[in-house]
Amino acid sequence: MASGSYRTLSERMWGWIFLLFCGGVFLFLVMPLLVIVPLSFNAQPYFTFTSEMLRFDSEAFSFRWYEQFWLSDKWRSSLVNSFFIATVTAICASILGVLAALGLSRPEMPYRRLINAILISPLIVPIVVSAAGLFFFFAPLGLIGTFPGVIIAHTVLTLPFVVITVTATLVGFDKSLIRAGLMCGASPLRVFFQVTLPLILPGVLSGALFAFVISFDEVVVVLFVASVEQQTVPRQMWAGLREELSPIILAVATVLIGVSVVLLLMLEMLRRRSDRLRGVEET
Repeated sequence: MASGSYRTLSERMWGWIFLLFCGGVFLFLVMPLLVIVPLSFNAQPYFTFTSEMLRFDSEAFSFRWYEQFWLSDKWRSSLVNSFFIATVTAICASILGVLAALGLSRPEMPYRRLINAILISPLIVPIVVSAAGLFFFFAPLGLIGTFPGVIIAHTVLTLPFVVITVTATLVGFDKSLIRAGLMCGASPLRVFFQVTLPLILPGVLSGALFAFVISFDEVVVVLFVASVEQQTVPRQMWAGLREELSPIILAVATVLIGVSVVLLLMLEMLRRRSDRLRGVEET
């Protein structure tokens, strides 16, 4: 499409129509979030906007649901469990994903395509099928209702994201740097930590953040594998929707939206840093 003053009237009109269409789709996708956030500050135990809220009456807004969320032992324990499981999952998935990506990036590796297909298969298989398979596989091993079982299950689900992000980072990696380090007398382990890892670190951190977010928000596998002791925030929200419909769920959802936005901003910063390291200019 032509740009600047060389665009015809019809091209400018189609450009505005395209922008309006994209804006409408974006607004349609974001609208549920725009509704949840103000409702979480409702002073009344309702899931609808009161007349006082529509008039922007200060007494109609309150932090009571956030206070109840923080004072509730079960919500706090579920938050601690979610952060613990997501953090350990991100670490495990990052270690295994980096090792897998380094191996898959070597052209002499046998059955590379088959192994890569197996590693990313959790992205293709429906999550319910994966959860059921993990349940029947973990049951004889005694991993049902344990933290190691939940962490292993989440690591399996998040590993493809780490492999994909690190593999994409390795595409522009200059392998002659590794040979140069080895020729200088450094061991392969030292070359990895001092040459390879610093250059692929943005991709590793991006994959770790993806793993953290997916593990933190995952609920289906937790329903199959975890017990009450491994209650996470998404599972507690699921139980709250079924048992006790409380606006605390809206407050928790708002907190999760804020965490997701922060992590997305971090991912964008890492992407820009990775592009600068590879010499890719912003257009």
